[in-house]
Amino acid sequence: MSISTSKILVPVGFSEQSMIALAQACSLAKIKQSEVVLLSVIEEPSMMESLFYDDKSHELQQKVNQKLIQIAGSYIEKYGIEIDTMVAKGKIYEQINEVASMIGADLIIMGTTGSSNIGVRKLMGSNVEKVVRLTKCPVITIKGKNNRLGCKNIILPLDLAKETKEKVTYAIEYARYWDATVRIVSVVLKDNSEVRNKLSRNIKQVEDFIKEAGVKCTAELVEGEEKQTLGAFVLEYEKNFDADLVMIMTKKEELALSNNLSVTARYIINNSDIPVMSIRPKQRKHITRPTTAF
Repeated sequence: MSISTSKILVPVGFSEQSMIALAQACSLAKIKQSEVVLLSVIEEPSMMESLFYDDKSHELQQKVNQKLIQIAGSYIEKYGIEIDTMVAKGKIYEQINEVASMIGADLIIMGTTGSSNIGVRKLMGSNVEKVVRLTKCPVITIKGKNNRLGCKNIILPLDLAKETKEKVTYAIEYARYWDATVRIVSVVLKDNSEVRNKLSRNIKQVEDFIKEAGVKCTAELVEGEEKQTLGAFVLEYEKNFDADLVMIMTKKEELALSNNLSVTARYIINNSDIPVMSIRPKQRKHITRPTTAF
């Protein structure tokens, strides 16, 4: 997709978090020269509600569209970018994915109310998780409220899976937008020397590749503890750099033909206070061996 046709889809539910996501989207769109598409989804009433209540969905749809146009106008004036608006009816996650496919979106940016204090189910039962695991384009989810516009440090966790390198090109692309530094990190248990050697070669190769592309980059292999999950490690590591973005793959290799998320991806999306870019790996016909997904 060329820059001239780049489109960023922003689902808007008029919450504070969705407005934070919109500001981030507009800031990035100005750099990418992308068009922003605002989408609000009106959930269809149940059969019982349709039988006993007047259907005023058309009237609601008009009011929502007017509100979107008003919001779009203020952001157009502020950022000097193109913003279109859409209102759809149906299941929220289905409409987001359908519209993303229809307009050829190369990125979705959306706010989430996930919270580490109330467990995983808060987000995993929501539309956000379904969008992340079903959409084909990358999705940036934003939970925290204190994110700065732009980006200085991108955390890029790597393991030995082939799929994990697919996000390297995205890291280079987005680091160039902001002149950011890519921070590669891999974790290995203390007693696994074979994996340590493979990871060392792997991250060195990726570091060299990123630097040759003219992007600032660091790489670090850190010893982890068995009791600490990979997701928890990544979120702890990003604090060392006051990072602005974590890039992850959404699945393990053995899940490449399913619509499930890896445990690590789910944990990071739920608990990260900085934006998370989730990238769906390309489907592979032949699965070689199980891997640990970042």
